[in-house]
Amino acid sequence: MSLTLNALVNHQVRLAARPVGLPQASDWQHTTEAVAEPAEGGVLVKTLALSLDPAMRGWMNEGKSYIPPVGIGEVMRAGGVGVVVASRNAGFAVGDTVSGGPGVQEYWLVPADQVQRSGLVKIDLRAGTLTQWLNVLGMPGMTGYFGLMDVGQPQAGETVVVSGAAGAVGQTVGQLAKLKGCRVVGIAGGAAKCEWVVNELGFDACIDYKGGSVKDGLKAHCPQGVDIYFDNVGGEILDTVLTRINRKARIIICGAISQYNNTTPVQGPKNYLSLLVNRARMEGIVVFDYASRYHLAVAELAGYLRDGRMKSKEDVVTGGVAAFPGALGKLFTGENFGKLVLHVAD
Repeated sequence: MSLTLNALVNHQVRLAARPVGLPQASDWQHTTEAVAEPAEGGVLVKTLALSLDPAMRGWMNEGKSYIPPVGIGEVMRAGGVGVVVASRNAGFAVGDTVSGGPGVQEYWLVPADQVQRSGLVKIDLRAGTLTQWLNVLGMPGMTGYFGLMDVGQPQAGETVVVSGAAGAVGQTVGQLAKLKGCRVVGIAGGAAKCEWVVNELGFDACIDYKGGSVKDGLKAHCPQGVDIYFDNVGGEILDTVLTRINRKARIIICGAISQYNNTTPVQGPKNYLSLLVNRARMEGIVVFDYASRYHLAVAELAGYLRDGRMKSKEDVVTGGVAAFPGALGKLFTGENFGKLVLHVAD
């Protein structure tokens, strides 16, 4: 085994500089190193696919956040799925399919003291495909589930608006809200995405922010106002929705992709006094807070996938870890259609 492993080369992508605005090719360093055997209690994982998420842009910035920034020279942080190729840990056998945080590299060596902290867990491919484990059954699905259910607390008959509706988190939020008996209105960029969330995912309506006025769309599709707004974009769209909220509305702040590459200060909500007038609540969601309950959400969502009540669309980019910088850029132009996944190996 050691001879086989020692012959392997691990290709990696490391953060070379803190991006200003959109990440550039010069912000990354492509490195290689030999693959090492795991020590006692450790596990070696071959990366099969990586999750590309808007949150990555925040992880590259210096400063206090819910998670420490990626250090200059460190392998770029990323969630992913893989297969165990060597193990000295009784909890994992060679051949087990796993998920965790391998980072942007082909092989992930997890030392004994990091196994629990790294989020390394076995996954069951009978519950969903590899890419579904990065989408509905992965971190985006967990974010959507706990953001809607715990923070949003939807009641049947309420109106739920979701921005980034065709993205990884948005697609789960909208479908779950429909399953809970809500009226669901999406906001997405482009006619094709809007048609898909209505015709395929079953949203009641979708507003194309690229092709029309969000304000007019909300007037038309939310005549009774908005009870829950799940925000993935921030900026002007958040401000517009705030003018339409009902009394005791819940606004879930999941992300602000419109602001992540700003070179000027982040634009905060101008219409926040609507929260006061309507006795409404705005609360942030960080998925890691719910880690102890992921298994419960996975069980429920896997059931919906199995019986066809929920769909999971992934946009898979090929080219391995070398393709990471270019693939990441798709998130910020809106080019991706569905959950963005980087295929690393078969």
